Amino acid sequence: MNMPLTILIVDDHPMTVDSYSNLLSVTAFQENTPNFIKSYNCQDAYNKILLNLKQHTNIDLALLDISLPPYMEFNIENGIDLASLIRQKFKNCKIVLLTMHSEPFTVDKIIKEINPEGFVSKSDINFELFPIICKKIMDGELYRSPTIIESQRELHKSNINWDKHDSQILVLISQGVKTVNLPDYIPLSMSAIEKRKANIKEQLLMGKGSDRDLINKAKKLGLL
Repeated sequence: MNMPLTILIVDDHPMTVDSYSNLLSVTAFQENTPNFIKSYNCQDAYNKILLNLKQHTNIDLALLDISLPPYMEFNIENGIDLASLIRQKFKNCKIVLLTMHSEPFTVDKIIKEINPEGFVSKSDINFELFPIICKKIMDGELYRSPTIIESQRELHKSNINWDKHDSQILVLISQGVKTVNLPDYIPLSMSAIEKRKANIKEQLLMGKGSDRDLINKAKKLGLL
């Protein structure tokens, strides 16, 4: 007989958390009803993750909304930061990230940084599909929902050739961060950042144009 799973669910909408737990309490997902750890923000989730680590309680599956109220004291700004923490503390935990946002750069950055076992656009799931998807993930499958797959295709079609730091540079510039301040956010020297920024402009603007032109072009391509 299978032992009950321990599942962490983090979403800032309590009804969503309850819906997920109800859907995963059916026998079609697992023979025994899982043990659920419910949380609605980064601070509470952070504390519960560390508590379970201290108590030597394994977390088997983590369902994390990406957009969450942050815990700035420990630089936990969203579900991606929680996923990174779980990767460090619970090596065998399956991570499922859920989001309403599927911008190609954001999707690409998350996959490169976290490589979650499941990456799901909330617009792609329903009550029937959700437990099936989670069961596939627990059985060892890697799952990307259709919207996430299409987002990856869009980036590929744009013939973009750069890594997560390049994507982060573009995202930060779009948020109004000045180039001179980028080393505060990215672990690279100013010269390295400037070279990467020049490469981004070369690929999107043939090397010519302002930061505003760069952002407008990225948005036009659906990358931001």
